[in-house]
Amino acid sequence: MDGIAGNKNVLTIGLLAGLSGGAAEVAWVGLYSNATETSGMIVAQQVTASVVPAAAELSFAPLLGITIHMLLSVALGLAFAVTIWRLAAPRIGAAAFMATAAASLALVWAINFFVVLPVLNPAFVSLMPYGATLASKILFGIVMGSVLLNASPRRLPERF
Repeated sequence: MDGIAGNKNVLTIGLLAGLSGGAAEVAWVGLYSNATETSGMIVAQQVTASVVPAAAELSFAPLLGITIHMLLSVALGLAFAVTIWRLAAPRIGAAAFMATAAASLALVWAINFFVVLPVLNPAFVSLMPYGATLASKILFGIVMGSVLLNASPRRLPERF
């Protein structure tokens, strides 16, 4: 993966990995909201409230929240692809790579729920239990990691 073509490939795969991870989270929240009293629409609206507070009460706030979520997901997928996947995955093997992807997204969750969201939008933190939101981020990591592993130019060793 050298040169411009290699960089384009990494960016395309990172984009797909981020979109896939973000979509998995949306699906998780949808399933969770169907099984509980939590409204997926309110979760999406609160994403908007966290980033664009003035738009939180607009009729399209939930759609904007999903759009924001997916844009942030793409950014995560791209960042992970150009760093961990491109630089470390060939050295650490498939199992360690998947563990790294899940752990990285758990770290993102911790930063979001204990540092960023309490400042930006404290109400968002209490919408769903920590366990459900952590599971959501770990699911993102597993899906993102799976996409990246399947896109690897050569098979990674299975070692851990």
